[in-house]
Amino acid sequence: MRAVVTRVKSASVEIEGRINGRIGSGFLVLLGVHEDDGEAEARKIADKICGLRIFEDEAGKMNVNPKDAGAELLIVSQFTLFADCHSRRPGFSHAARPEKAVPLYELVLAECRARGFHVETGIFAAEMLVSSVNDGPVTIILDTKEL
Repeated sequence: MRAVVTRVKSASVEIEGRINGRIGSGFLVLLGVHEDDGEAEARKIADKICGLRIFEDEAGKMNVNPKDAGAELLIVSQFTLFADCHSRRPGFSHAARPEKAVPLYELVLAECRARGFHVETGIFAAEMLVSSVNDGPVTIILDTKEL
């Protein structure tokens, strides 16, 4: 799995003219599922997202985890994170098919909620307009193959 985690002051996702998910301070997470991913990768990336210490402490150091910072999570499925860009037209053959990706995406959501986070979402495979007010900006790329 691959996640792009951006620390935000606020973020939202709009689908067909309506806000589907909205958060205040926290993480906007774009989450991609690889064809080889399974439950272990879903749990691993959820654990890393929920423990990522990128909020500032009183000394201005990134040392506070999202739980202690009172962060909310907006997690949006993003199959394009596994684009193959060897040619000018990206290919997506390594992104998991929906029948595999949806349950793993939902497992990540469940794992984050089980850790006490308020989690908002987009809708899998929908056309979405994602907005964010980036904080820092701080953006971290996570890949379970490297964790």
